[in-house]
Amino acid sequence: MRIVHSESPMADSVPPDAVGRRVVCDGERGTVRYVGTVPPTAGLWLGVEWDNPERGKHDGHHEGTRYFTCRHATSGSFVRTKKVSFGVDFLVAMRQRYETKPDQLTAEELKISSKMVERVGFEALSEKQKLEKCREASLARCEVCSPGPGDEIQQTCPNILTLNLSESLLSSWEDAARVTRQLAQLRELNLGHNRLRLPADPASLMPAFSKLKVLALNSCALSWPELLECALMWPELEELYLFGNSITELQKPVNVLQSLTVLDLSSNPLADGSEVIKIGELPRLENLNLSDTGLSSIQFEDVGPGFKTSMFPALKTLVLKDNKIAEWWVVSELDKLASLRQLSVGRNPLLSGETSRETARQILIARIAQLQVLDGMKIVPEERKGAELDYCKMFGVKWLESGGNRDPALDLPSAEFTAQHPRYQALIQKYGAPEEGELKKQKPFALKNQLLTVTFVCPDEAHRKPVEKKLPDSMTVQKVKGLLFRLLKVPGSELKLTYTSSKMEGREIEIDNDLKTLQFYSVEDGDVVLVRWS
Repeated sequence: MRIVHSESPMADSVPPDAVGRRVVCDGERGTVRYVGTVPPTAGLWLGVEWDNPERGKHDGHHEGTRYFTCRHATSGSFVRTKKVSFGVDFLVAMRQRYETKPDQLTAEELKISSKMVERVGFEALSEKQKLEKCREASLARCEVCSPGPGDEIQQTCPNILTLNLSESLLSSWEDAARVTRQLAQLRELNLGHNRLRLPADPASLMPAFSKLKVLALNSCALSWPELLECALMWPELEELYLFGNSITELQKPVNVLQSLTVLDLSSNPLADGSEVIKIGELPRLENLNLSDTGLSSIQFEDVGPGFKTSMFPALKTLVLKDNKIAEWWVVSELDKLASLRQLSVGRNPLLSGETSRETARQILIARIAQLQVLDGMKIVPEERKGAELDYCKMFGVKWLESGGNRDPALDLPSAEFTAQHPRYQALIQKYGAPEEGELKKQKPFALKNQLLTVTFVCPDEAHRKPVEKKLPDSMTVQKVKGLLFRLLKVPGSELKLTYTSSKMEGREIEIDNDLKTLQFYSVEDGDVVLVRWS
């Protein structure tokens, strides 16, 4: 990076500190890496490294001469000074933006992190032009490059709580700090899609960000070491959004980020699951987004199967969507997280391998004991019970083959089985071991011969009309109950089923084992199933 001064009158339009400054040209933002002549042409040129690596033509090497360097082979080019903008001061942008009526602002312009900024007071603000009342300000794509002279921000709009400076022309953390130090009330800041030079002395900038709670640095080309270097500036930060950066490896945060409750690392190309463990000691982290990071596994090696890890002690919500997880043992590892309550795992290879989405959901629920919400859907007690009973039946044969036994004194499943199914022993202690007949695979059936017409009646709910359904006699009681919950929309409580048959008039036969089939209970075509709940 260098600057060559020129005697041309055109040089007067270029700031003396142009190298390193941010510019915008035709909607594309970049950083000035060179100012000077480019023979054989006349006049002044700016050598720019564009944020978009496809915007340029070369990497700063042109016609045999190295003028500047770039990260990418095609992110550099030369432009005339008159074609670029070096930006405007903060208050100039504020006045330009809020002369616009609030209903002309787009949803994107009002967005900070993943939240929508409320438009509170904007109409009155536009009419009275009293910026001092502004509490939420969005200057996204407004070409802000500096705070302006003196302490005018503090005098003009001191009450801003939420500020969006994404896609600005700020060049360094010092530039950002000169803005934020004048906003004593600032709590939420979006600096996404910027390229800020790292501070020479991060600790000296701490007062400018001392009360910041939420910070978005999405798509800022940051690495994790660079992030940790900056983290000294944010002593009270609680939410950090780092979507789409250059983070491939993580390091343990030491004396920084200890107050984080939310961390978004989505769309960063993490090397593997072992990197995730390096941030496992963050004491207050409750929400972690690792979607689209290329992860295929996460393993907590500090404890064995069936035990809880000391890692991520406060983690309640984990997002693992759009990854490469293909093994069920990875799901069982998540059961080691003591506080985990919500999990999102959509669009992983693991799920596409199951016979149905419902079966995959059942296995996920059964493998993670404390889970309450899966892929955005609440897990009701009846669903959990059904999933766990089906799981016992599904892997019962393997349990027996590995050394499992219905006699507790002889029950010695292999270490391999226990490692693959850490919760199985706890589940058969909870429900009892499945019987031999329940473990046999159902034979293919002919629908015309084995479909039963069954009438469901709610004897304690006279206003409910009987419902008639055709069901295969191989259907388990657990699946019948699941159907009834959806069909009758009964409250989320324990269902009790009995049935009556024309062959045994006056007698109700109890259906009390969720793992049994309708055929096991000799339910026949035309029988009536009585549905009760408490």
